[in-house]
Amino acid sequence: MSTESELPPEDSVWTYRGYHLKTGEFVTAMVHLFRAEVQRANVWRQRLDATTNWAVVATGASISLSFSQPNAHHGIIILNILLVTLFLFIEARRYRYYELWSYRIRLMETDFYAAMLVPPFHPSPEWAESLAENLLLPSFPISMWEAFGRRLRRNYLAILVILGMSWVGKGFLFPIPATSWGEFVSRSAIASISGQVVIAMGAIYYGFLVIVAIATMGLNKATGEVLPRYGADDESKNPFQKERAEGVKSWLHPNKRRSQFLAIIITEKPEKIAKNILGNLKRGVTAMQGKGMYTGSERSVLMCALTVTEIHSLKATIAEEDPQAFVIVSPAQEILGRGFNPLKDAAD
Repeated sequence: MSTESELPPEDSVWTYRGYHLKTGEFVTAMVHLFRAEVQRANVWRQRLDATTNWAVVATGASISLSFSQPNAHHGIIILNILLVTLFLFIEARRYRYYELWSYRIRLMETDFYAAMLVPPFHPSPEWAESLAENLLLPSFPISMWEAFGRRLRRNYLAILVILGMSWVGKGFLFPIPATSWGEFVSRSAIASISGQVVIAMGAIYYGFLVIVAIATMGLNKATGEVLPRYGADDESKNPFQKERAEGVKSWLHPNKRRSQFLAIIITEKPEKIAKNILGNLKRGVTAMQGKGMYTGSERSVLMCALTVTEIHSLKATIAEEDPQAFVIVSPAQEILGRGFNPLKDAAD
């Protein structure tokens, strides 16, 4: 780690939260982080494949057992349908974990490595904030519904359709071919549950799966699908046109807007605290004069806008300089201006 005074003027530096790294130091750190995230994503990708293999093996075993024994009840296939549904739920949960690591990988690919090849040839502060927030406050980038629907469409819908067709075939053909619909319905009965109820429950179940598969098609937050960084017909996002002067903006942002806060600090040491905030957090500070109505003493009031990843550093800075300070940190609906969303973008 180097200090600002030790760096030669011609050396390119990545500056973030008061740290000053030479280009080689920063790139080396990012390479190691990228390799670690790829390894973790690969582990969860293998777990996804394992769950699918369980479903395929269980399906093959149940169908083979059901059709190899003419007198075997086709309720075995229904039990396997429930088992495959459980595997689908487990795989959806695993897919969300896989997306957590895949989100970081894709973020580094598009907004760090690709940015080296696109003017102005450096990552954007927005990208750094997105990655830092995900590292400090990890959360699933996709919902359970999106994960469930995606895995259902990709793998499990075909498996469940095969199981459903096998159940119908077993009921019609074994032990001898059914001669009427009523005979098939009677064969569908399970213990005291009539055949009509079993068929109705099966139709409702498969109808629910189809509805989920269709309803979740519009959910496209899964970065593991290797979505393109720029749309082919979206010239407004072309890095060689509109963003040539502004830099490459982050694309894989979290589903929700990044939390932003407004801190109000009542302190007797405003100069020291403001200096640390300006130097370490690189955030602007506004000083106002206030009066404590209980004590009647004059106090300085500092106001600072910041993001969720900077709150801990702000508290530590204030506690170090003035443990007796009074601090209020409240959520902000929207913050516009330098260091946050540009005001002109909000006006547009």
